[in-house]
Amino acid sequence: MVMFDKSTYDKMMKEIPKAKLITPAVVSERLKVNGSVARLAIRHLEEKGLIESVGEKHHAGIIFTRKIGGGD
Repeated sequence: MVMFDKSTYDKMMKEIPKAKLITPAVVSERLKVNGSVARLAIRHLEEKGLIESVGEKHHAGIIFTRKIGGGD
C-alpha cells in the first residue's frame, strides 16, 4: 500500500490480524498512524481475507476480529 513504509506495512500484516479486537483506534495506536489511515489499513486486511467483520457494518463504528479456521 502506498500509505505505509515497508516496516509499518510488515508490522500491520504481522500484528493486526492476530488481535482479537480490531478497530480504527486499536490500529491507530499500534501502528502510530492517524484514524483515516487506520481505516484504510482495516479495509486492506479485510480485502486480503485476514480479518472479518463482527455484526453489522456501520459507518460510525467498525469492529473486526481475526479470521479463525477455514469455516466454509
